[in-house]
Amino acid sequence: MKASRREVTISKQIPESHVANTLEFFDYEGATTDLLPNCRGKDFYSHLILGILQVHRVERGHLTCLFSVEPAVVNFYGGLHGGAVAAIAELVLIACARTVVAEDKELFLGELSLSYLSSAPAKAEVVVDASVVRSGRNVTVIAVEFKMKKTSKLIYTGRATFYNMPIAKL
Repeated sequence: MKASRREVTISKQIPESHVANTLEFFDYEGATTDLLPNCRGKDFYSHLILGILQVHRVERGHLTCLFSVEPAVVNFYGGLHGGAVAAIAELVLIACARTVVAEDKELFLGELSLSYLSSAPAKAEVVVDASVVRSGRNVTVIAVEFKMKKTSKLIYTGRATFYNMPIAKL
């Protein structure tokens, strides 16, 4: 087992074999290696997500985007990484909310719920559809669906609640 960079505190209630398996999993995944220098830049993850996402259609209260599952966002099991799903969902949901919420209001993400129904394999084309469920003076609710472009199979679905706040004038 590879030594990690930090001291690990281990509960005495966990069998040593479980601890070894857990630490080996993190070592195998590369969790104990240093981050590559080109990954340390400001907004690296945002640039990665924006680099694969393409806007397809914009309407009031509705937004459709497309993306291809690139190797940089594929997990250990060969499917789209759950963190990438959440990042893409957040970005598309905010953009959809902006189609109905005035620019003089700041959006605060109060809740994000995602259901991972299936997986998008590497190189798959995915369609992301977001639409406004409700938008009022103080709250906007948006729903999002991820579907395989080829089959229209629903793979991820989600919902977000945004609080619309006036921008402070100091």
